[in-house]
Amino acid sequence: MPVWAAGAAPLRGRGTNREVLLVHRPAYDDWTLPKGKAHLHELLPATAVREVAEESATRIRLGAPLTPTRHPVGQTMKMVSWWVGVTLAVRSHTPNSEVDHARWLTPEAALATLTYQDERAVLAEAVALPDTTPLVIARHAKARNRETWRKEDRLRPLNDRGVNQLPFLNQILAAFGITNLVSSPSTRCVQTLQPYARSREVRITRAPVLAEETATEAEVGAYMARLARAVGASGIPTVVCGHRPVIPAMLAPLDIPPRFLATASIVIAHVDAAGHVVGTEWHDTLRVKL
Repeated sequence: MPVWAAGAAPLRGRGTNREVLLVHRPAYDDWTLPKGKAHLHELLPATAVREVAEESATRIRLGAPLTPTRHPVGQTMKMVSWWVGVTLAVRSHTPNSEVDHARWLTPEAALATLTYQDERAVLAEAVALPDTTPLVIARHAKARNRETWRKEDRLRPLNDRGVNQLPFLNQILAAFGITNLVSSPSTRCVQTLQPYARSREVRITRAPVLAEETATEAEVGAYMARLARAVGASGIPTVVCGHRPVIPAMLAPLDIPPRFLATASIVIAHVDAAGHVVGTEWHDTLRVKL
């Protein structure tokens, strides 16, 4: 079995003031981007954020995904997923046996300092991308069976499996720094975002245009196009939770081809300042063993 790991290319500043964070590991005497192995039940985006914090005392949210790398470790392969790291806070790093130096360098100096060629490629890719903000499109978690529910369908709540899916969804929302929460007014969609909303002490905005019973392709498309522009202009990471039949209309104005989205799974559109999608990624809870 491969070893799964994740890391980030943490960036701060703009233009000529832009800097990249590198760490030095005394055990290997190398300079690298912060990275490390995933913990049990930890999704890779959460791994990347945690490893940056542990190795450098720097708090980030994830930006656009970068090309994964792989290299042999003993008799197996280490698979490393990478993201741009958007720096939120920097504290003083205390040297330890794992990382004795955490240093901010210009991109040019960082490229010259990095020990490994594959990480130079990761960094070059990161600095070439425009600044982006994540717009997360989520399908609600697993709900009570429609055939056995006797009340209005909009009131149908999550079942036990749906509730158990939420910690995995919340890991991803936290890793991408989501602070703006939008939902269809249906109970199952609102309940999907409620635990995360409580943990961040933020409110959920209900968008009637996304309701499964009344949604139209044209209205949903116009709404999502406006939302993408607003997210890009404001730089506020946002999640919008909807229903399986409505999600294709939510993706169409973003030029994201539709594909099956399991319950509590997401697609992330990384939008630039104008609301144009620069990159996408999918996170599927069907791959998470509950």
